[in-house]
Amino acid sequence: MMKPSNPGRRALLMGGGAAIVAGRPRGAAARRPGNGPWAVELFTSQGCSSCPPADAFLGRLAKRPDIVALSFHVDYWDYIGWKDPFASRETTERQRGYAKALKQRYVYTPEMVVDGIGHDSGREPGQIEALLAKAQGLAPRRATPELSRTIGGPLTIKLAAFTLRHGPADVTLAIYDRRNNTAVASGENQGRTLENFNIVRHLELVSRWDGAPASWSIAAERIQPTQGVAVLVQQAECGPMIGCNKLEPAYSG
Repeated sequence: MMKPSNPGRRALLMGGGAAIVAGRPRGAAARRPGNGPWAVELFTSQGCSSCPPADAFLGRLAKRPDIVALSFHVDYWDYIGWKDPFASRETTERQRGYAKALKQRYVYTPEMVVDGIGHDSGREPGQIEALLAKAQGLAPRRATPELSRTIGGPLTIKLAAFTLRHGPADVTLAIYDRRNNTAVASGENQGRTLENFNIVRHLELVSRWDGAPASWSIAAERIQPTQGVAVLVQQAECGPMIGCNKLEPAYSG
């Protein structure tokens, strides 16, 4: 294991919007395509003692209507004494995809990736705010997906026509738990009760998009009543974000 230059993070060398809830506008309902939201993806682990401050910061970001905040729990720290119940190989591979795209030498936790253009530990909010400002300057116009869902009905995703300057884009769906508390019985955080926010439980590529007007439907039974959903539109292979949006129930889970 490589010792990171920043003592507040743990590192591992690499191996190889418009929203409607229950028919009523909510959150980003009046947001125009050029006004975001912007994505912040936290890669974290309950087995890492450096992560709780970044987890708490993500919780604060999750409350902002201009941010799609997602928490991805990685599995490569499970061996040190605590198996993170939310960790998966799939989320770890997403982090490795960003590491390759952003030319990182290693993956580490905590790591916040901002709009696919840059990364930082997330332990110092100022660094993330600077990356958000950069992202906003780089993307004066966004392909913000319109998300709609009525109570008990399917999720509908719509994208208006958009000029893609770097080839087709990936449209990715994330389904997440709004909040969970976990009593950690072993490992670096033994004895602590950890609070995590917007924990991604399912991630899938909905489509490869060519920029033409398009819509997709996600079956209602795939999303629990208390879960949130996010749709990310980004250049292929974990490239920069082109647009994103979120849809959350009117109450916290």
